[in-house]
Amino acid sequence: MKKLLLTGFEPFLNYPVNPTMQIVEELHGLEIGQYKIYSEVLPVDFNKSGDLLMEHIHAHEPDAVISLGLAGGRAKLTPERIAINVSDGAADNSGNVPVDEPIIEGGADGYFTTLPVREMVNVLKEVGLPAEVSNTAGAYLCNHVMYRALHYANQQRPNMLAGFLHIPASHELAILHGSIPSWSHEDLKKGVVTCIKVI
Repeated sequence: MKKLLLTGFEPFLNYPVNPTMQIVEELHGLEIGQYKIYSEVLPVDFNKSGDLLMEHIHAHEPDAVISLGLAGGRAKLTPERIAINVSDGAADNSGNVPVDEPIIEGGADGYFTTLPVREMVNVLKEVGLPAEVSNTAGAYLCNHVMYRALHYANQQRPNMLAGFLHIPASHELAILHGSIPSWSHEDLKKGVVTCIKVI
């Protein structure tokens, strides 16, 4: 059976919970489609998250990597099309505030995902879950880890699929945070499982 590395993030900024963390923990060890799932939670830290992702890739040697991130404010599941070689944004959980910093010095300006994002969106809609392809993963930690995975695949493991899926807030988070769109935890998890089955 093939192996899939599934990553989520710890809580960050003004989000006191992060539904990606709970989803990856619940899916760890399961067999979904062609894949056995190996889950890891990454820190919201520009200086650590990418290196830890590489450690997990080396440890598990996955056939595919899907990283999950919270997009508070989005109302749909949004597989990301591209990652760019820039870190920029608000302070991370360790207080780092990068400004226009390259993720990899001399690396490609950007990488397109190798996940079948259009098919993911089509199937998500077929099972009743709103979805669309996103053309920007931003420049925060989500883009950072997506770029690191795709750069590594491009340089070292061309057959390793890699990409990123942004999910909306959970109802639990929306209650704690305020007026942001939210989904039930079960629908969020169903969306992630559906995307894994597509690949």
